[in-house]
Amino acid sequence: MKIRNSLLAFAAALVFATPALAADKLRIGTEGAYPPFNQIDASGNVVGFDVEIAKALCVKMQAECEIVTSDWDGIIPALNAKKFDFIAASMSITDERKQAVDFTDPYYTNKLQFIAPKSVDFKTDEVSLEGKVIGAQRATIAGTWLEDNLGDVVEVKLYDTQENAYLDLASGRVDGVLADKLVNWEWLKSDAGKDFEFKGEPVYDDDKIGIAVRKGDDALREKLNGALKAIVEDGTYQQINDKYFPFSIY
Repeated sequence: MKIRNSLLAFAAALVFATPALAADKLRIGTEGAYPPFNQIDASGNVVGFDVEIAKALCVKMQAECEIVTSDWDGIIPALNAKKFDFIAASMSITDERKQAVDFTDPYYTNKLQFIAPKSVDFKTDEVSLEGKVIGAQRATIAGTWLEDNLGDVVEVKLYDTQENAYLDLASGRVDGVLADKLVNWEWLKSDAGKDFEFKGEPVYDDDKIGIAVRKGDDALREKLNGALKAIVEDGTYQQINDKYFPFSIY
């Protein structure tokens, strides 16, 4: 009887120890070139709002996580090639992307808006934009929106990173840039962006941002959704939000 009880106690201990012993190990894919959401700091660490949200979700899921960076153009193929398990990189939820990946519930909402030099009378109607050179990051909704809506009005110049679009704006090689309002807002605060400003009203104001997982990975998607709900309810999300923005982006 003592032996049987000892075996039962040992089995019970293993059951309760299982979550710690068999903790999930997940890889988070992000770009590392999209401040303030994801970027590489002076020490070589990947930081930003996306990264902190993803790490907070991992804590709630009791999962061990690591960050993997990828070029934006290849980030969905890299996910589907299993180089990482989910993407936390300010990815807009679009019907086109839903054909390749599944998304969690949105974890923030953004808008698209033009920026241009303060010294320029930059109007955003089609007549005023005709013939201008407008920059955007390739494979983003900003780039797609420009091509679909103004492709026959302006010269669309696409870049591999948002940072390179800003470099060309600062040097005068493009007349304006269309990008996520929150990313533009961050750049306008920088020394490089001090002579530039928002122009016109947002051209698209319902940009839902989600975390991408491989098609059919419903278990991970639901875990992420549950963790997102938990960090919103316990205030963790707000703490991260307030570190980066003086207003709510949820």
